Amino acid sequence: MEEEAIEQEPNAEEISEEAEQTEELSTEESHQAEVTELNNRLLRVQADYDNFRRRSREEKESAAKYRSQTVIEALLPVIDNFERALLVKPETEEAKALLQGMEMVYRQFQEALKSEGVEVIETVGQTFDPHLHQAVMQVEEEGFESNQIVEELQKGYKLKDRVVRPSMVKVNA
Repeated sequence: MEEEAIEQEPNAEEISEEAEQTEELSTEESHQAEVTELNNRLLRVQADYDNFRRRSREEKESAAKYRSQTVIEALLPVIDNFERALLVKPETEEAKALLQGMEMVYRQFQEALKSEGVEVIETVGQTFDPHLHQAVMQVEEEGFESNQIVEELQKGYKLKDRVVRPSMVKVNA
């Protein structure tokens, strides 16, 4: 019976083999965990890079789309002055000829702006939109609905889909 009991007890070699196998398993598990962590970090870096590329592309497209905005903003007072000058009633033939030449230059100027994507914002008779219009007065007039634009005090302009300058308007109460 003693021999049977001795055979059932593990000897020192078997214990060390089991310890080595346990160590190998824990080392393998730690390597696997490290690989998983590195793989996750790689995926996050790839996603960040893709987002960066997308944002960069969108910024470039936006910059190209609105590249002329600063020039257009600088030219809006010139347009306003042209329009004021065209309202003058000429009394002499020379003044009429000068006014006719100014009208030609004004139309050419308008066409150049239109080719860049500049549009005049519609106002009179339209419903007030705070994204397009700036209300500077509120009046009560017959023939206009509530919140409808009665008069345009200064033209507003859009560059493609962006408001460059809102229209200054009178709105019916």
